Amino acid sequence: MGSLNMEKKWVFPLVISSLVCVFLLATSFNMGLISSLHTINQIFNIFPYRNQSMEGYAEMKVSQSTLPPTPAIPRFAYLISGSKGDLDKLWRTLHALYHPSNHYVVHLDLESPAEERMELASRLEKHPLFSSIGNVYMIVKANMVTYRGPTMVANTLHACAILLKKSKEWDWFINLSASDYPLATQDDIIYTFSTLNRNLNFIEHSSQLGWKEDKRAMPLIIDPGLYSAKKTEIYWATPRRALPSAFKLFTGSAWMVLTRSFVEYLIWGWDNLPRVLLMYYTNFVSSPEGYFHTVICNVPEFSQTAINHDLHYIAWDNPPRQHPLTLSINDTQNMIDSGAVFARKFKHNDPVLERIDKELLGRSKDGFTPGGWCADGPTCSAVGNPNNIKPGPGADRIKHLIDRVTMLSQNKENQCT
Repeated sequence: MGSLNMEKKWVFPLVISSLVCVFLLATSFNMGLISSLHTINQIFNIFPYRNQSMEGYAEMKVSQSTLPPTPAIPRFAYLISGSKGDLDKLWRTLHALYHPSNHYVVHLDLESPAEERMELASRLEKHPLFSSIGNVYMIVKANMVTYRGPTMVANTLHACAILLKKSKEWDWFINLSASDYPLATQDDIIYTFSTLNRNLNFIEHSSQLGWKEDKRAMPLIIDPGLYSAKKTEIYWATPRRALPSAFKLFTGSAWMVLTRSFVEYLIWGWDNLPRVLLMYYTNFVSSPEGYFHTVICNVPEFSQTAINHDLHYIAWDNPPRQHPLTLSINDTQNMIDSGAVFARKFKHNDPVLERIDKELLGRSKDGFTPGGWCADGPTCSAVGNPNNIKPGPGADRIKHLIDRVTMLSQNKENQCT
């Protein structure tokens, strides 16, 4: 009986203590001292958190992320790249392409002298408009770039990553070289693209490799630009390799207009294919003409968005369309008739550029291409309303080209086949 009475004496204090603990725990929830069951788990690690197994996956982060509202006008993110001796060409192309709503990455590769790269940085810093708007970014730590190896792909992806980090408010990425030049104003381009589905990618592509199967796909190459500070030619390794069976190869133009969603897929890589193909194309001859094309055409989500045109006018050697011819004033009418947005390649200060400035862009020497954003007329030294778009005849030319190539894609002609 003594022990039973002793046990009864302990029951009442135990019940009271339990009630007090429950009360304190409930109070702590209300006071915000413990914010969630997940926080308790972090402290005591007792109960499994319901979403713990999913929170580390990129797919979840993408689906849960809040995207900014689509702006009324499209915005573009440009890469303009150059090499030794291209400083002034790049500077002129940047001015011809500039619009305060866009974003720009400029890059002079490691082959260009340090003096040229420092001069570019100085010009950007001292330019009143570029420094005040802050939408032109320079890759200060220059990359080695060799066209025939994978380093050009790596540089393009580098620029994409910078642009994704700098702004959430652009719709298409466009890669150009200092030897490219626009055939229409930014207002022409913005106006035309404002009517388009913003999931469309403009990338010339084909699975008909032809001679490239033997000369590019099957050889193995090593690009010293991956590890050397001095540009040297690629060298060949043995043995040759068979064509892949895990994916289908595509080839095409190295110049593209890619959607933000596709660029995010390439950079974030929540699917493993972009990484697998990046490693595959490390040993591929002229990988800029295959990597992006093979990725987009092997992903059902994006293959239906691929429009088979690069929006460029390029005059090729014939055969085998490996080296673009240098354009001259004799090519002016062909460029205009093509409806292309850009053309390449040009010599520095060639007379044809003066004609394009005068007849197509309305651009004065050393100035910007005029647009509705200019607050002080043709000089464009001050920014007015960036959403004020004033298209010219170039918009009609571009629209005609885009209508034609998108119609072919809608009919499934030349689309990832």
